[in-house]
Amino acid sequence: MRPVAGRSSRAQFDAMSDIDNTTRRPGPWDLPPEQAAPEPVRARQSAPLEDKGQHPAWAIASTLLMAGFLWWITGSVIVAGAVLFGLFVHEYGHVLAMNKLGMGPARIYIIPFLGGLAKAQRNPKTEWHGVLVSLAGPAFGLIAMIPFVAIGLALKSPEWLMGAFFIAMINLVNLLPAPPLDGSKALGPVLTRVHPRLEQVALLAVGGLAVWWGLSTGRFILAAFLGIAVFSHLKRGVWRAAWGQLSWPEAGRSLALYLATAAVCAAAAIGALLPLTGGAVEPAFDMGLRFIGVGGR
Repeated sequence: MRPVAGRSSRAQFDAMSDIDNTTRRPGPWDLPPEQAAPEPVRARQSAPLEDKGQHPAWAIASTLLMAGFLWWITGSVIVAGAVLFGLFVHEYGHVLAMNKLGMGPARIYIIPFLGGLAKAQRNPKTEWHGVLVSLAGPAFGLIAMIPFVAIGLALKSPEWLMGAFFIAMINLVNLLPAPPLDGSKALGPVLTRVHPRLEQVALLAVGGLAVWWGLSTGRFILAAFLGIAVFSHLKRGVWRAAWGQLSWPEAGRSLALYLATAAVCAAAAIGALLPLTGGAVEPAFDMGLRFIGVGGR
């Protein structure tokens, strides 16, 4: 019996020795060494790449194309420069809000003949954050008016004041609740809070009217852009979770901010025209209406 016990103890010692002192040979079910990457490495490889933004060469080319297009449709270097400057400031307002709310670092893209786009690295955490981001562009974009109003008043130049008016109109038109404009992203969650289908009906109706407005006033590129956006949104079905994600207090604040931003943009547009009408509000209002092609005397 003792030899057997000795052999058993020896076998146990050998087994312990194999575990502690030698490297286990790969078995038939093990992955090859080159495929068995450590878990942290595979996690890093699967993480989404950060958006580096528009390539500098394409950004310069897009800006030049946009500037040339604006000069062609406005006939004024100053007004074209105002619109381009206002476009950058508007998009930078979105960027500031995105970065502040943890969606950044956000990037600005210039889209020739159409405008600009602020692109975040990740989605907003809540619908309320999305509303704030969408309204930050029009609200912040009005800052671009300041130098043009100041120079226009100092030089008594209608051209500089018209540049300020166009900047205000960029931000006001963006508040239309038509996809994919900022107004649809600010007002849409409020409508969904009432009923998920209300957003679809309202935004598609306004989008259709915006397309008709673009065609009837000769803004064919804008009409085509809005038409494609409305059609793509039409195929999405229900756009948000049932009854939305805004609470009722957040929906109230969103609606109040939307209306306040629209009122400030409209007042800024009329205010830029007041020096051209001797301070008379009604003629300035008529000038604004004639610009958007809906009447005016």
